[in-house]
Amino acid sequence: MTVSYLIVPANPADAAAIAAIYAHHVVHGTATFEIEPPEADEIAARMAKVRAAGLPWLVARDPEGAVLGYAYASAFHARAAYGRTCEDAIYIAHDRLGQGLGKALLAALIEACTAAGQRQMIALIAGTEPASIALHVRAGFVEVGRLDSVGRKHGRWLDVIYMQRGLGEGAATAPEEEPA
Repeated sequence: MTVSYLIVPANPADAAAIAAIYAHHVVHGTATFEIEPPEADEIAARMAKVRAAGLPWLVARDPEGAVLGYAYASAFHARAAYGRTCEDAIYIAHDRLGQGLGKALLAALIEACTAAGQRQMIALIAGTEPASIALHVRAGFVEVGRLDSVGRKHGRWLDVIYMQRGLGEGAATAPEEEPA
């Protein structure tokens, strides 16, 4: 089966489709620790915040323009010293899993974050998500830590696995500007 899609920057008009994809994961999965799915206006606000920070929010579209999945990077932490470290998030429509969209979105996100001057990417992954862990390993991430039983969802305790990947020159050189 050939899957055709294009990865492009998201726009505010995508917020409803993104909210629908995310809602499935919120309600049925453990990839996110949110309990209540946010509405489209909240997703639009989150998109604006990501863009205002100079970070990418991408979507994968089918030939008709429908959103099949999305990925974005957000600030890993608010303090200035973390300014070159981002955290990734990737969600695929539940009926489009296993078609290579996650791999393509993560690769495009890594490229966009590197171009934006980011030096490290962090992934926080629920221990119940082996496909996400495998996706990140294939993209060059390594496990750097684990927090046991820090989340509770669907009647069980959930671990969080921290994974990390250098971007561009990573820590080999200083950035052009030091944090202020």
